[in-house]
Amino acid sequence: MKGTYLKFYVQEKRRLHGILAYEWILEKAKKVGIHGGSAFRAIAGFGRHGVLHEDHFFELAGDLPVEVGFAVTYEEADRFLQLIRDEKVSIFYLSLPVEFDVINGELPHVPHT
Repeated sequence: MKGTYLKFYVQEKRRLHGILAYEWILEKAKKVGIHGGSAFRAIAGFGRHGVLHEDHFFELAGDLPVEVGFAVTYEEADRFLQLIRDEKVSIFYLSLPVEFDVINGELPHVPHT
């Protein structure tokens, strides 16, 4: 199946509407019917402001980038991105073409192309 891999990048301690941003993104994905997603904490990184954050110092705990990713159909991606736009939050994301399927299984509620 062809679709897109959505990757969102947020700071570990950033909050959206009162909850941690990566948790907020995962919850919103569930709300629009996306069947799975994961959050990955970086060991180092920098964003648009050019500040390098690394996992070497205790005082930087919570300041590292988190990547939240989803392999979805194009329709699911459009629904999800529109929901985020409607929430009026600013989040950096990537959308990459991807092919995905389940070996010896079936994707729930997703028609095969």
